[in-house]
Amino acid sequence: MLTRTHVLTAASPGTRRELTSLHFGTAASGPKAYVQASLHADEVPAMLVAHHLRQRLQQLETQGRVLGEIVLLPAANPVGLSQRLLQQPFGRFELGSGENFNRHYPDLVAAVADEVEGQLTGDAAANIATVRRALRSACAALPATTELQSLRRQLLTLAVDADTLIDLHCDNEAVLHLYTTTPLWPQVAPLAAALGAPLTLLATRSGDEPFDEACSMIWSRLSEALAERDPDADALPEACVAMTVELRGEADVQHDTASNDAEALLRYLAWRGHLRLDADTRIDQAGANPPAPDATRASRPLAGSMPVVAPHAGVWVPVARLGDEVRAGQPVAELIDPVSGRTSVLRSPVAGLLYARDNRRFVQAGQRVAKVAGHQALRQGKLLSA
Repeated sequence: MLTRTHVLTAASPGTRRELTSLHFGTAASGPKAYVQASLHADEVPAMLVAHHLRQRLQQLETQGRVLGEIVLLPAANPVGLSQRLLQQPFGRFELGSGENFNRHYPDLVAAVADEVEGQLTGDAAANIATVRRALRSACAALPATTELQSLRRQLLTLAVDADTLIDLHCDNEAVLHLYTTTPLWPQVAPLAAALGAPLTLLATRSGDEPFDEACSMIWSRLSEALAERDPDADALPEACVAMTVELRGEADVQHDTASNDAEALLRYLAWRGHLRLDADTRIDQAGANPPAPDATRASRPLAGSMPVVAPHAGVWVPVARLGDEVRAGQPVAELIDPVSGRTSVLRSPVAGLLYARDNRRFVQAGQRVAKVAGHQALRQGKLLSA
């Protein structure tokens, strides 16, 4: 294992933050996988899963079973990790700008299109290599005037040329679920099966440039840009399979669960060609090809994820369980104003899977308290929460 330290732009004199990446295998000798934990720095389950991944990858590397390079970031956001507000961790938004750490990644399409125009041929492998060189060059040219810009640039630099990208997060309270783009679902479905995830949310483009889409969607968007310049240009393959994994809720921090999740991730990486697994490992060859889940049940449109919203402030009391399939109009919670005694029933807006909810039991008027994943796309525009 090679440990690398990446110094971020200092926010003020006397301060310095560092990003640490762990590298297994040999760079440029085969496929590249990238796994990062807790870009939202207060989402702790991801860091525990990364801890178990680190131990297992060290074993597999010693046994010569890492093919190419696997890059692991055990804590992807040192800026957010340092933020506390009134003794509470605050790792989702950067306090200086108010920006979400998992939004607004730079758009590299125009810069890469300018660099590769006229260089691509009918050789798909050569084209991928050419585009990846241009992607690395475009990342190096990004501004890093602020600490947040330098964090985003460094994360993109480490990940943008990966074949497989796994971004580990969690929700407030939730069942395990995934996000990916609609074209990538066949390549992501085996991970959903290996993890036992009952839900993967799909979108062609969810909006606001989250990290995983900034790395995966560059390929289809670059193809479109090049086709506008030359209608005879060959389409580029989807060369980066990227996904976000929501590891249940913030309080789901247990060694047995994290270890099982890490093993599922390793099985998926083996299926993707990043590991060679033998029968004497904890993951045998039979487990290296996880079965695809039932696509009808396991994948639903992100545009069909509908919020349950509080009509007034109060104490909200769940009456439906996480993971329940609920009917449209079915009560999922009660909301009680402790001063007036007013009580409201909160009902599911659609038939679907109750997959996530807020872990704070007193809410303000207009606040979202839960999310239900329906089968029909009903929303438009930006599909991710703030």
